[in-house]
Amino acid sequence: MASLSNIRRLGIKELWSLARDPMMIVLILYTFTVSIYVAATAMPETLHHAAIAVVDEDSSALSARIVSAFRPPWFTVPALIDPAEADARMDRGESTFVLDLPPGLQRDVLAGRSPTIQLSIDATRMSQAFTGNVQIQRILATEIAGFVRRDEGVTRLPVGLDLRMRFNPNLEQAWFGALMEIINNVTLLSLILTGAALIREREHGTIEHLLVMPVSPAEIMLGKVWSMGLVVLLAALGSLAGVVQIALQVPVQGSVALFLALVALHLFATTSMGIFLATLARSMPQFALLLVLVLLPLQLLSGGVTPRESMPQAVQQLMLAAPTTHFVAAAQAVLYRGAGLEVIWPQALALLAIGSALFAFSLSRFRRTLGQMG
Repeated sequence: MASLSNIRRLGIKELWSLARDPMMIVLILYTFTVSIYVAATAMPETLHHAAIAVVDEDSSALSARIVSAFRPPWFTVPALIDPAEADARMDRGESTFVLDLPPGLQRDVLAGRSPTIQLSIDATRMSQAFTGNVQIQRILATEIAGFVRRDEGVTRLPVGLDLRMRFNPNLEQAWFGALMEIINNVTLLSLILTGAALIREREHGTIEHLLVMPVSPAEIMLGKVWSMGLVVLLAALGSLAGVVQIALQVPVQGSVALFLALVALHLFATTSMGIFLATLARSMPQFALLLVLVLLPLQLLSGGVTPRESMPQAVQQLMLAAPTTHFVAAAQAVLYRGAGLEVIWPQALALLAIGSALFAFSLSRFRRTLGQMG
């Protein structure tokens, strides 16, 4: 009981120290609010309400069919304009795409000729310009081919393919970006907070005070682990509820409680890793350099940015020793697909094992560091 009381009091001391550090408070707030929102909405890889205008010089059934094919959420409702308005609308930024359907379009298509359709693109909007060009060409080809088949009286096949996207029916990039940013920021902030807490004590000289107190290295380390882990856990919960579900309107398929349990297991591993990095560094600049060397591989090779299946086999096997690999796989299964404990228990067990190993290794290094200081 005395040991638990020491761990509780040491953790509370860490929370008070964090509360008196305005830069860390700003970092926490930014990481789980603005950073999440920006990652979800800035520079989307997919089309989202791209502004399009159509010059319909044919006024036929085929041109009407083409115009009606451009619909939200990929495009805005097309604005029907005169040819003279096209350049002015693009200069004012009102339209990213202007599609000109020439007179006699339907007649030429039915006669087997190849009419020329003009598509003007505002290429200053680089992301939408590239993906929108491909999407518009696909829509045109699909609608013209469908119109020709209908006119020729070709019957449909008795079997058709009906595609349905799970979790994200419209394939909106914001839905993936917001949740993945939370998953990545849990790792980022837990490493920073625990490492900075230890280095801050060393720079302020308070670590020497702890050495003369009746507390063990394990109690000191556990105090930092639970307090900094609690801060990240609460920040992740607030971000998931406030930014993701309310501000961005992203639905969460699975159990939030199960996701938070996974976060707690992951924090046990990453906070221990943060303390280990802090024992290697002698100052905050050194810690920051070490953090870059460790954090980038953890995030880039864990499966959150690119699928693990596309990586070399050796990298896949090596990254099984990293907690982020199992955390990303389990968190995606819960948040995206609504998986339960019966599905993600292997990842949860791996997180517990890796976290225990990292804690034991970091504790050994922490004891040696304190012994050198004493």
